[in-house]
Amino acid sequence: MKIYKNLIIIGTSHISRESINEVESTIKAEFPDLICLELDSQRLPVLTSNQKRKIKFSDIFKIGVKGLLFNLIGAYAEKKLGEIVNVKPGSEMKKAYQLARKFKIRIALIDQPIQITLKRLSKSITFKEKMTFVKEIIKSIFKKPTLKFDLNKVPDEKIIEELLKETQKNYPSVYRVLITERNNYMAKNLYKLMQHHNKIVAIVGAGHEKEIIDIIKKWK
Repeated sequence: MKIYKNLIIIGTSHISRESINEVESTIKAEFPDLICLELDSQRLPVLTSNQKRKIKFSDIFKIGVKGLLFNLIGAYAEKKLGEIVNVKPGSEMKKAYQLARKFKIRIALIDQPIQITLKRLSKSITFKEKMTFVKEIIKSIFKKPTLKFDLNKVPDEKIIEELLKETQKNYPSVYRVLITERNNYMAKNLYKLMQHHNKIVAIVGAGHEKEIIDIIKKWK
């Protein structure tokens, strides 16, 4: 958790029970007048309804083949990890949404629309990055990957920094689209909201919160 002025920003793991508990305890203790979620208008209904979004042929034209495949692979991997710890991906976001409804707290969706992100990813990812990705998948088939952290908990900052540096090194285009561009997008939204609210609690994936705060501080 990081605090800057009237903003409390929680970095979570989307499959961590620890994150669910932290989100709940923070909202109840701070009772903000606004809760911000790392979601967009397309992902929130899917998350709160427990219904799977069906892939349509038109999605290929909207986000590109590579963007669609990346989204499917990422969702599948997160689902499988969630099954290990018996936590559905995005449960901490859903808990924040439920608490906001219960206590009649306003909600703001601060993330870039998923279609834009995946379309940008589809156009940006390089051939070298695709080959690296394929190699990693093949490698994981023959050698079970070892985790550096407990899935039930949010990784500490040192581990997150190592993972981000590794991603930036091996997948610079992916890092730029999924991390850098979205951090700027969310920081801009949060900065605007901070001007009109007394206390904000924002829930984002671990690894986003530090850079988002750093970006906002530049605009003070």
